Amino acid sequence: MPPPRDPIGAVTHPDPYPYYARLVADRPLANDAGLGLWVAASAAAVTAVLSDDRCRVRPSAEPVPRALLGSPAADVFRHLVRMTDGDGHGAIKQAVAAALASVDAAQVMAQSDRWAGFLLTEAEPRAPLGRLSTVAFDLSVYVLGGLLGIPPDRLPRTAMWVGEFVRCLAPASSAEQIERGKVAAGHLGNLFRELLAARRAGPADGLLDVLAREARRGGPDATDVIVANGIGFLSQAYEATAGLIGNTLLALAAYPEVGDAVATEPGLLDQVIVEVLRFDPPIQNTRRFVAREGTVGGQRMQAGDTVLVVLAAANRDPAANPKPERFDIFRQDRRMFSFGTGSHRCPGEALAMTIARAGIARVLASGAAPRRLTGAVTYRPSANARIPLWTEPDDTR
Repeated sequence: MPPPRDPIGAVTHPDPYPYYARLVADRPLANDAGLGLWVAASAAAVTAVLSDDRCRVRPSAEPVPRALLGSPAADVFRHLVRMTDGDGHGAIKQAVAAALASVDAAQVMAQSDRWAGFLLTEAEPRAPLGRLSTVAFDLSVYVLGGLLGIPPDRLPRTAMWVGEFVRCLAPASSAEQIERGKVAAGHLGNLFRELLAARRAGPADGLLDVLAREARRGGPDATDVIVANGIGFLSQAYEATAGLIGNTLLALAAYPEVGDAVATEPGLLDQVIVEVLRFDPPIQNTRRFVAREGTVGGQRMQAGDTVLVVLAAANRDPAANPKPERFDIFRQDRRMFSFGTGSHRCPGEALAMTIARAGIARVLASGAAPRRLTGAVTYRPSANARIPLWTEPDDTR
């Protein structure tokens, strides 16, 4: 099979990792004339870009994508913690981190197991592989939605809206996906405003309550920030959790001895998931935008330059992880870039792993053999997320 044509095409290639290895060895931080941007691939280059305050999460001249302007999706986007920099970012990040830290781990485990079982056996009837896709994509919305106070009967529609909103944010979204995402963002915004209004008279220890309390420390009129980042809990976990569930099942299929070990000792599944996050991560790359001229990672960059930060390649850098091509659940001193680094490192790592673990464990307990899943796999079209799809005639995803 021919190698990927570029780092963006690599995301959905059946095996992008030999290509990433060549980037790390030969072009650790280089300008790609074909893509019109810099590509950071090595562990050192990725760390340098993500740690440099010249490199922002959005272009200075376009804090919100033009295609979203004037819509509810733009209202959400401009307040998301992962899409902001500067003084405002620190306050929002603190509120988001405090909210996530308040979540009881045992509650997350119980809810994750409950909803994984529901989606796998009781949700809208689908063929087996369709159910697998439902678990992968919707589980994080059901778990986090419940923690945020969304009533159970509204979770199916919420999951649909989150999927449509996420698609409209992708760099290669079609005009139809953008319009559907705008509408979905409006529905999600209305839902979260209803939740906030209802929670004022109720208990104050839920995920949304803590987010609201912490966000209002920066000022009483923080409703837009609270709504946006409540939606952000759902949207940021959506693709990452789906990819983590799918890629872990593929790893268990590719390394049957690991699957056998997990069957004997289920506690090993946590170590499998951590190694999958390094070995075949769901989020393969992210972008940074140079705000002012300077040297980044030893390369002179200009204001307005874009950097594609290939997290998946950095995970496979031998300087960070010796023998990176080996899938080793007992790897010592593992370095992982899948959740980023620096001020925008994702604070939801433990939560994502807990939710994914429940989904994977339920799939395995259902009798689905990972080795039987590999023949039906394609990857969802994406410029940054590596998400397996198990397709059947009635699977509409």
